[in-house]
Amino acid sequence: MSLLTIRHLDISFRDKPIVRNINFTVRQGEWLTLIGESGSGKSITASAIGGLLPKEMRITAGCILFGNKDLTCLSNKEYRKIRGKEISYVFQDYQNSLTPFMKIGKQMDEMIQAHCSFNKKERREIALQALEDVQLPAKRVYDSYPFQLSGGQLQRASIAMAVMLNPKLLIADEPTTALDSITAAHVLEVIANIQASINCAILFITHDLRQARKYSDTIAVMKQGEIVEIGTKENIIYHPCHPYTKQLWNAVPLIRRSSSAKETDLILK
Repeated sequence: MSLLTIRHLDISFRDKPIVRNINFTVRQGEWLTLIGESGSGKSITASAIGGLLPKEMRITAGCILFGNKDLTCLSNKEYRKIRGKEISYVFQDYQNSLTPFMKIGKQMDEMIQAHCSFNKKERREIALQALEDVQLPAKRVYDSYPFQLSGGQLQRASIAMAVMLNPKLLIADEPTTALDSITAAHVLEVIANIQASINCAILFITHDLRQARKYSDTIAVMKQGEIVEIGTKENIIYHPCHPYTKQLWNAVPLIRRSSSAKETDLILK
């Protein structure tokens, strides 16, 4: 079943077109990845879905259907009702996703209060469970300030906040770019486990083709504000049609395994 459908979406910056004719559909439980070079329009497209475009940018054509709602017609007040509950974001800059002078638990509590009518005990239980689900020491993190946590812990805390109300769509905008490779892998496994648990759809934005290959069901390739190719992971990886898609995959280093290598050892060919 289609959860999100974007049709002929155009976005302009001060009347200059920067994203043109974007079309794709995300089904319930699907992992769709947007890949492409910096400045190709991936994050702008993702921001438009949640009504988070900067003031200088605006949607000039097309529609964004979320279920039976056209999100481009919503007011800010209507957007606030679904953002954080039905549509949630995990951003690249996890440090700015959290208020530095407020404990994690307090921030989670305020978010739950904004969308639900649970009592204080129920809100605490929801927050603690969400922190446990992202493999954090829940009670300690709940009572911690952001500066008391590592980068990986902060990003997982932001993921917990994003998914604790069981959103239908999670938009992960380069959530691992600021993390080391080991922590990044852990964070993506956490997201994948959560998706399996609550069956949410994921719109994932990344530069990392290895991540796209491992987690995606569908891959859309963006270049200069347009989607130049979209298809199943298998078709995009093994049977790309557009020259730019072919260039992307040809740029990935070939990897082989030696006969004596352990499972985690990779050797560049």
